[in-house]
Amino acid sequence: MRKTKVKICGITNLADAEASIEYGADALGFVFVKSSPRYIDVEKAQKIIATLPPCITTVGVFTEGTEEYIKAVIEQSGINLIQFHGHFPRTIIEAFSTRAIQVVSIRDNQRSEDIRLPVRAYLLDNANENGGGGTGIPFHWDCALPFQKWGRIILAGGLTIEIVRNAIEKVHPYAVDVCSGVERDRGKKDHAKLKQFIEIAKATAPTGVPSRTASLWRNWT
Repeated sequence: MRKTKVKICGITNLADAEASIEYGADALGFVFVKSSPRYIDVEKAQKIIATLPPCITTVGVFTEGTEEYIKAVIEQSGINLIQFHGHFPRTIIEAFSTRAIQVVSIRDNQRSEDIRLPVRAYLLDNANENGGGGTGIPFHWDCALPFQKWGRIILAGGLTIEIVRNAIEKVHPYAVDVCSGVERDRGKKDHAKLKQFIEIAKATAPTGVPSRTASLWRNWT
């Protein structure tokens, strides 16, 4: 039985990174967006990433930036994957296609469009009033089901310990992504919630997952 994978996003300090790994997280997200309360600078991220075991996948979250800038952050920080959050030119996405995750901001009753971006996975999140994601609010999970035809799905959008089991059973994603749902303050994780969230997600088996999702990140088999 394949276990649901878990990405803990918005890591800002070593203690939260270590706790996430201890409780079984598969990937950690670092937000390189200065306007975000979970922003971390490249130097601090590098220091944390340098201490992590090699089985942990690290993801850098970007809302803007040139190809050269993103390459520089990858080189300096040591992140493995890029999460494109926003409207990036297709040329930039294609430049990082072997390590890219594209965020798709879902509006209720929105229909999926077969855009076939050259990425490794799609992260589904709730759309805010500007069309972006990162609201910390769930969307109607029925809207996520048509997106399965795109490939690997990572489910986000206000997941908490109270609803993550139902979300996995409804959407059967390859992975779940959580940030504010396991925080005690913005940018600071609640370690009790971290532990419980990961335990619930790992104990809930996804169903109906296409065979092509058998491998995504280096530790996700």
